[in-house]
Amino acid sequence: MNNFSDGKIYPEDPVFLPSVLVDVASAMTLGGDASETASSQFRGVVGKKPKTAAIILAGGSGERFGHEGGKQLVEIAGRPILSWSVAAFDAVEDIGMIVVVCPPDRTDEYHERAIDPFEFVTPLIMAPSGSSRQESAFSGLEFVPEEYEYVILHDGARPLVSPDLIAHTINTLKGMVDADGAIVATPAVDTLKVVENNCIVGTPDRRVFWNAQTPQVFRSGVYRRAHASALRDGFVGTDDASLIERLGGKVLVVEGKRDNIKLTVPEDYLMLAAAVDSSGLMKG
Repeated sequence: MNNFSDGKIYPEDPVFLPSVLVDVASAMTLGGDASETASSQFRGVVGKKPKTAAIILAGGSGERFGHEGGKQLVEIAGRPILSWSVAAFDAVEDIGMIVVVCPPDRTDEYHERAIDPFEFVTPLIMAPSGSSRQESAFSGLEFVPEEYEYVILHDGARPLVSPDLIAHTINTLKGMVDADGAIVATPAVDTLKVVENNCIVGTPDRRVFWNAQTPQVFRSGVYRRAHASALRDGFVGTDDASLIERLGGKVLVVEGKRDNIKLTVPEDYLMLAAAVDSSGLMKG
């Protein structure tokens, strides 16, 4: 039994169960009525006093993916990938608003194809993306009111994220008063090599290395200060957590799933399809 910081008792932590992707996979069957299935799997809800705002980053051009409409609008089970990410956050009670960051010249298109056709209940607004991921995150942050104590960021092109994983990541941060953030990551499994001039100069212990994913959640005040500091110093991080780290902040790690795939190149779509198919729910 787990006792999270919200005071409720949970029989098992869904993050560490194989079933963490089952509900998502069943909603993403490659046939059938996807919208109807999704509405039963991801039921939108907003708590009475939500403390977290979500920023979903959908500003990439998708050039490497090679899809004319951008990877955010590539469909799985009849729905754009972006809509699956939004649906997962819409189903988390502590999230009071969702900010979708997208190219300003495609706001109407994203709304019409990935937002309007679906019955999301969480208040949702669009924000203009910047020339980099960090600029896009800062743009989304500017639309978040001060009343929200936490802000959680996610890649719109990671459609297999589950409401359970999102809620668990938020609750992990809430449960550690001395922590500034928490991110989802997976332990490195490949042997790592340190290479200089095409020559191996070392083999570090992979047990200390993790692959960062999203969602990533932070205390809003700390996250705002981290962005202000990065902007002042001209620092560009590889993810949101790195902005906190450079200020000496404490960021926790929540173990996620390798199936939490981000679509970047066409091969990623094949991996995503395999992750859905591996559940066995589409067979027989």
